[in-house]
Amino acid sequence: MGSGIFGAKEVHVGRDFGGEEFAITPDAVENYIAATGDDHPWYRGATPLGGPIAPALILHSVVFRTRDWYLPKIFGNLHARQEWEGFAPIRAGETIRSRSVVVERYIKRDREYVVNEVLLFGTGGRIVQRSRTHQSFLLDAERAAAGAGYAVDREREKSAARGFHVGERGGEPIEAPMRPVSQAMCMAFSGPGRNYHTDAEEARKLGFPEIVVQGMWSVCLIGEMMTRRFGLGFMVGGKLDLRLVNVLWAEETSGARGRIVERRPEGERTRAIVEVWTEKADGTKTIVGAASAIEL
Repeated sequence: MGSGIFGAKEVHVGRDFGGEEFAITPDAVENYIAATGDDHPWYRGATPLGGPIAPALILHSVVFRTRDWYLPKIFGNLHARQEWEGFAPIRAGETIRSRSVVVERYIKRDREYVVNEVLLFGTGGRIVQRSRTHQSFLLDAERAAAGAGYAVDREREKSAARGFHVGERGGEPIEAPMRPVSQAMCMAFSGPGRNYHTDAEEARKLGFPEIVVQGMWSVCLIGEMMTRRFGLGFMVGGKLDLRLVNVLWAEETSGARGRIVERRPEGERTRAIVEVWTEKADGTKTIVGAASAIEL
């Protein structure tokens, strides 16, 4: 029921989009593995909690199940920032409920941003995760769409303004394998429909020359790296605050990197503060930001 204050389709702070239920089935886990290449032994076998634990980011794209929170002009829209917190592991066989609400709108340079917060609830109604997705939209999308060029092309990342100096503060390094992202992986991650994350023609309609690998794919690389380094300490106390700074295109190769730059007391334990990023084979950064986990 509407409040009587805002229009029925207005994307306003406080607009509640309800939620859905998601069964964490073996097929869902297998699809995640096929889509990301992340094949941690905990996803199928024994764990410190007994039975299998699902990937921390298995429900990576719940926020995109509806696009009703998008602004009307979607030409050139980009996922700009991702925040995430884990409070409890998601168990294989569990059913998770979601709830989604717009919590912020703001303008920065030539783009307007909408922030959608998603809460995930597990067995007994406990909150297992919270995330905030910042999606950006061109202020003058109509003019950009009418132009001859692309909203974002492959030359953009070569600009000096797109260079990001990360990993220079020292600290204990954390690394993960470089991984190619195939079109088949894009379809497993962002399909099964045709969209700008799975189909080149659809990408060109929205102002991109090639398939744009969904930003959450690279976020999942960081989640994999943090899980392998911190285990349950990431699933029950992990945090991410990531800026998506360059586009990863289908058939490119990327990997997650990190450095533990600080340790802070937190109750009876320690929180490790990690500078994290993802980079292509040529060193181009696609995500920069911060992560943390409890050291158990």
